[in-house]
Amino acid sequence: MKTLIVIPARIGSTRFPAKPLHEIAGHSLVSRVADVATRVAAARTDTQFVIATDDAKIMDHAREIGAPAMMTDPDLPSGTDRALAAAKAQDSAPDFILNLQGDAPFTPPAYLDALIDAAGESTADVVTPVVQLDWAALDTIRDQKTREPFSGTSCIRRADGMALWFSKQIIPAIRKEEKLRAESALSPVWRHIGLYGFRMVALERFASLPVGHYEALEGLEQLRFLENGMSILTVAVEPGANAMWGIDTPEDAAFAEKLIAEQGDPMEAPR
Repeated sequence: MKTLIVIPARIGSTRFPAKPLHEIAGHSLVSRVADVATRVAAARTDTQFVIATDDAKIMDHAREIGAPAMMTDPDLPSGTDRALAAAKAQDSAPDFILNLQGDAPFTPPAYLDALIDAAGESTADVVTPVVQLDWAALDTIRDQKTREPFSGTSCIRRADGMALWFSKQIIPAIRKEEKLRAESALSPVWRHIGLYGFRMVALERFASLPVGHYEALEGLEQLRFLENGMSILTVAVEPGANAMWGIDTPEDAAFAEKLIAEQGDPMEAPR
C-alpha cells in the first residue's frame, strides 16, 4: 500500500501568524512535525511525506531542514483539501494519504503506524485514532469545557471500531456514573485525536461534496463523511506521554516549551 504523509502548513493564521515557522525550544513548529513524519517514513517501505504549503518562506525553510515540500493553492479551504492537492501532484498516486496536522508536534509516531497498519487490513474510507479516557482525564476535559466549550472532540463508536458520531459535546451522556466509576478505571468516553488517514477515492469524494449540515454546526470536517454514508474506522491507541495536542496560539507554544523542558524533547529521542 503506497502511503503519503502530508503535512499542511499554511502561513496565514488569525490567532498565530506565521505559526509553522515559530520556534519552539530551538526548532520550528513545522520541523518538529516533519521529524515525526521522517521517523515513520524511514521505518516503512512505500511511505513518503511532503510538506504542503502556500508560502515561499515555508518552502525555503523546508529546504533548509532537508524536508520535501511543495506549493499548493493558497485559496484551498482546509488542510484536507491541501492534502488532496499534494496527493494529486505526486508522480504516482498514493493509495492512502495521512493528513498530519502541521500544528501537532507531539504526535507519537506510533499513531501514524497504527493508522497505516489498520488501513492495510480494513476497507474503511477513513481511519483515525481515539483514546479511551480514564475518569480523571474525563473530569479534566469537563472542567476545560466550562472555559473552552469547543475544545476537544469525543467519539461514539461500535464494538468493531466503526465511528457512529463525533461531537464537540462530551458524548455519550452517562447515567449511573458513580456505579460505572466503581466498576472500572476507564470511562465510556473516547477522545478523538485529530489525525486522519484517507483512501485516495474517499479524499477525492470529500473534496467534491458540499459542507455538511452538522459539519458546519459542530465545526468538524469528519462529519461530512458520516453525513454522506462514508465509513470511518476508529483505531484505539494509548494516551501519549504528552497530553498536549495542537499549537493554536503563542501561549500554546510557550506551554509546549515548558513541557519540553520538563519532559524532554521528542526530537532528541532515539530514532
